[in-house]
Amino acid sequence: MKDLLAKVPTGLLINGEWVTATTGETYDVENPATGEVIATLQSAGSEDAMKALDAACAVQKDWARTPARERSEILRRAFELVTERAEEFATLMTLEMGKPLAEAHGEVKYGAEYLRWFAEEAVRDYGRFTSAPEAGFPMITKRKPVGPCLLITPWNFPLAMATRKVAPAVAAGCTMVLKSARLTPLTAQYFAQTMLDAGLPAGVLNVVSGKSASAISNPLMEDSRLRKVSFTGSTPVGQKLLAKASENVLRTSMELGGNAPFIVFEDADMDKAVKGAMGAKMRNIGEACTAANRFIVHESVVEEFSEKFAAAIRVLKVGNGLEEGVTCGPLVEQAAVDNVAELVDDAVQRGARVLVGGERVEGEGYFYQPTVLVDVPKDARVIREEIFGPVAPIITFSTEDEAIDLANDTEYGLASYVFTEDSSRMYRLSDGLEFGLMGFNSGVISNAAAPFGGVKHSGMGREGAAEGIEEYTSLQYIGVENPYS
Repeated sequence: MKDLLAKVPTGLLINGEWVTATTGETYDVENPATGEVIATLQSAGSEDAMKALDAACAVQKDWARTPARERSEILRRAFELVTERAEEFATLMTLEMGKPLAEAHGEVKYGAEYLRWFAEEAVRDYGRFTSAPEAGFPMITKRKPVGPCLLITPWNFPLAMATRKVAPAVAAGCTMVLKSARLTPLTAQYFAQTMLDAGLPAGVLNVVSGKSASAISNPLMEDSRLRKVSFTGSTPVGQKLLAKASENVLRTSMELGGNAPFIVFEDADMDKAVKGAMGAKMRNIGEACTAANRFIVHESVVEEFSEKFAAAIRVLKVGNGLEEGVTCGPLVEQAAVDNVAELVDDAVQRGARVLVGGERVEGEGYFYQPTVLVDVPKDARVIREEIFGPVAPIITFSTEDEAIDLANDTEYGLASYVFTEDSSRMYRLSDGLEFGLMGFNSGVISNAAAPFGGVKHSGMGREGAAEGIEEYTSLQYIGVENPYS
């Protein structure tokens, strides 16, 4: 582990160089499975943030003029390097975030796909050529890079959230300041070095992490040279950033909180539904904005589903994600454990019954038992709030309309999941559910080729797919003199 950690830069990346923070401050990164400090990083302040923006602005014009094929080949080389370094990236993620090593390998593959996808999209950023219907004069539209961007990534998917933002920005011709999460910065640091190794020019990608997020983001968003902010994180923080972005009318992409419903109808294949539930709930230890948060099960099958789901939960092995056979790692910090425990305690006090789990795990690290709750009242906090942990509350419904109403009874609108053997119901549910994503008989639906994003308080904009590169471009229209007039 020491050899791997020695490869990870601990400074700030500004204009192609890893430098010391002007603040003179550092911060520690812990392994949540042990509480051990595994690295100490430079902590950026406002002056460092502005130096990073200066570097990005200095090369924006040249980078925008760089041929799309060249940008594409840099991303392709980055994809190949991340793939070659898969073991190192996976181990880093498990060390700093806690997810089991097998899941970390899954994230490396998933995150690398954004590099490959946008390497291919970089050369397909199409415009249009049409004629005005009234006069016939030519009309041209083209897409241009929006300009310097601030990219703010969360702690739960340290590689994939970085590649999902950096790759389309590179493809579109934008320069960047990346602010990675304080809890899990090591993967982003190593990814940034990998981008340099792939040939990304100095100044195109700058990385500043630190103890104070606002000390970094506020001065950047107040500077008129910044043209876009892309944020993945909680809705309350996103709302503050949107208010700040309005001052300079910044282009924004917001991927915020979730409260995903997992609906099981009476005709569902129960084994398929339980498998989907395990993927939708337990992926990333439940620490995902797409994680199934509320299990809404038809009253005629709730007992069968609950028992089979609890049986699947019971066989999970809780422990350090680096250990063989572990399928459920720690939560990211003590505050996360405390929050999950409070949600479960509140539900039990209101009458919910614990089928499995329901307790903290004593000893070192930040662990909570994978938990299934039944007879959960609909006003319990665990139904209303995003859980971000390995807890599955189950409630019931009797009609399709009731299921839709229960699912939509939230300010969030990111992911949803529907299990039924009635294909026509899929179309009715997709119309009725107020969510940006819907999994039909599938509990894991994220893909680099799919447009990811939510509605309502879950955000705006889309990442991935063809839509992903559009978020980093502005559309320009050119009206041409009529050649026949």
